[in-house]
Amino acid sequence: MKQGAFCTGTYPNFLAEIGLTDEEAREKVKRAFETIFFDPVEGFCHRTDEDAWCMVDTGNIDARTEGMSYGMMMCVQMDRKDIFDKLWMFSERYMLMKDGPNAGYFAWSVQLDGKHNADGPAPDGEEYFAMALFMASNRWGDGEGSFNYSARAREILRHAVHQKELVPGGEPMWEPENTYIRFVPGMKISDPSYHLPHFYELFALRADEEDRPFWKRTAEQSRKYIAMSAHPETGLSPEYADYDGKTVLLFGKPWVYYSDAYRVVENIALDHLWFGPTPELDAIATKIQRFFATQDPENLKAYELDGTPQDEPAMHPTAIRAVLGAASIASDGPVRLRFLKEFAELPMRKGVRRYYDNCLYFFCLLMLTGNYRIY
Repeated sequence: MKQGAFCTGTYPNFLAEIGLTDEEAREKVKRAFETIFFDPVEGFCHRTDEDAWCMVDTGNIDARTEGMSYGMMMCVQMDRKDIFDKLWMFSERYMLMKDGPNAGYFAWSVQLDGKHNADGPAPDGEEYFAMALFMASNRWGDGEGSFNYSARAREILRHAVHQKELVPGGEPMWEPENTYIRFVPGMKISDPSYHLPHFYELFALRADEEDRPFWKRTAEQSRKYIAMSAHPETGLSPEYADYDGKTVLLFGKPWVYYSDAYRVVENIALDHLWFGPTPELDAIATKIQRFFATQDPENLKAYELDGTPQDEPAMHPTAIRAVLGAASIASDGPVRLRFLKEFAELPMRKGVRRYYDNCLYFFCLLMLTGNYRIY
């Protein structure tokens, strides 16, 4: 039987394996959080209104549902209800769509004053919103209106599964037949990094009762999809893929193992931590570490799935190195300690592209220090 923190309540400090004490680990987490939310130069949390803040994608100067929901998850893990509520207020006030086929979803990109750049959603934002809200409910209790966290989480998931029945012209975020999460509601393709089986296991306990069997099946199917879409030798996953796991290229980008795809092994690690080992997924973590052990960490690239470097530098090299550290949670390969050590020595990224790298860095830091917990 699978054993993880959901059953045991145990969240190890994996960095203790390379000499980082629990106290040092807590201090490292605290400094990283303070940098993200409060550093005047390297932070990326913007005060739009007194009661509504947003996380800034510093490479594009917008606020995205990805970053907003990430920020909320960071805050619930760090017990910062004050910031959590400000991020959620921005999301409800400026991103929630009230009309048209996407009513009930959140606009995936808005300007820092809340004006929409897009009128479509990105499902990875909705699933993180729902999970952060459920955890906020369990950690702090429900309030009224927008701050009735668990009710809003259930409503988000209700739309995500039943949008076609709820809204004229609407499309669901999860494919009804195979339960795969769609890249966007109107496209019948997926994104392997959107698949979060560890979230779906919890949705199966907390969503509307009639949808709980759907979420349980989704967790099982997503583990299979992650395994199916990864390369059998390198473990690398594509950014976007068909329902058969084959690579799809979008937005004129010929690069395959690129930004979104870095999150796959991070998700494998958290699923392992919370719900125990899945051999097919843990093998991916081992393969990815084995592949990157042959690469120059100072010259990381976009890659074909077979590991062939493409003629494009990695846009988010700190993110790659961070998830390689997290992979040590699930990996049993001979280089897992090396990547733990490299993570412990890895600085947060500075400069224009720091947002995505440091979001992934912080989540990996939380799980590696025993601080990414189920609430």
